[in-house]
Amino acid sequence: MTSKRSLAARLFPFSWKDLLVSAVILSCAIGLCSLLRLADSSDGFASPVFVLAVLLISRLTTGYLFGLIASVLGVICVNFVFTYPYWAVNFTISGYPLTFLTFLMVSIITGTLTAQAKQQERLRAENEKEKMRANLLRSVSHDIRTPLTAILGATSAVLENPEMSIEDRSILLEDARDDAQWLIRVVENLLSITRIGGDQTSITKSPEAAEEVLGETAQKFRRRFPQIAVSVSAPEELLLVPMDPILIAQVLSNLLENAVLHGETTTAISLSVRKEDNFACFSVRDNGRGIPPKALPALFDGSLKHSETPAGDGKRNMGLGLSVCLAIVRAHGGTMEARNLETGAEFLFRLPLQEEVHP
Repeated sequence: MTSKRSLAARLFPFSWKDLLVSAVILSCAIGLCSLLRLADSSDGFASPVFVLAVLLISRLTTGYLFGLIASVLGVICVNFVFTYPYWAVNFTISGYPLTFLTFLMVSIITGTLTAQAKQQERLRAENEKEKMRANLLRSVSHDIRTPLTAILGATSAVLENPEMSIEDRSILLEDARDDAQWLIRVVENLLSITRIGGDQTSITKSPEAAEEVLGETAQKFRRRFPQIAVSVSAPEELLLVPMDPILIAQVLSNLLENAVLHGETTTAISLSVRKEDNFACFSVRDNGRGIPPKALPALFDGSLKHSETPAGDGKRNMGLGLSVCLAIVRAHGGTMEARNLETGAEFLFRLPLQEEVHP
């Protein structure tokens, strides 16, 4: 019984949005036919107009419900309103059964094609998600091995050589700490991907002050990289952006870290946000060496090889963090891009200021 109800809900879903769309299209069809009848005394114009109306309703609504309702109403309008004798139902009109069958078939065929198109779009989106996950797993499996080996080697050297000088111990322990911090960042990225699950509806967004998110991220970054000058700029008016602040802070942290680790010559970073139409545009700009032109096409898909990244240090793969950034931004309904400047590079991502309403 439950499965039958579930099947019926999928085939004949109801939504007020679809009802409004259907009502508007049918009203337009009736209005157009009324104008045509005033201009022409013949009755042949009504059927094609309502066939088009049924086609549009079946295409623009979900499932078969409103398309079938439009078919029935279309036949009634053609027979009762726009065919002589007017304002009277006449089942003896020539071609009446064929008209009803045509309307019905148009509705069913269009609804089926629309459902198939939406299913193909869902499959394509799922394939993109799987590709992203595969790239992440491939990057992580390759990246984690090197820093773990380095940590093990450094700690083993300290433990097995008690006569080692304090300076040498400090160097090894600092290297181990740096590797451990990088591993923490990888785990944070993986947790971020797990949280969003590749599905926009799984994110809980709330209006957050963009300036506060920038300030907190910059403050944490300065503690880790005190040698880098970071400036923060935001509009004078309070800019509230629907977002998951933890995930967006993760995006900003990844971009700031990439600016240092892969900019190589970076000494200053500008972190800013501004309003562009109905979007909040976040910018991370550095004065480093920029992005290799050949790396730009694959910058966000996680497929960059270590040799293709500016640092080329064998463990800090720029593509991993950026693919996570893109996944988070897309999950918020935003877009992301990168470009080289005369000096350094700039990463931009835009988040909608109004949350989308899903039927």
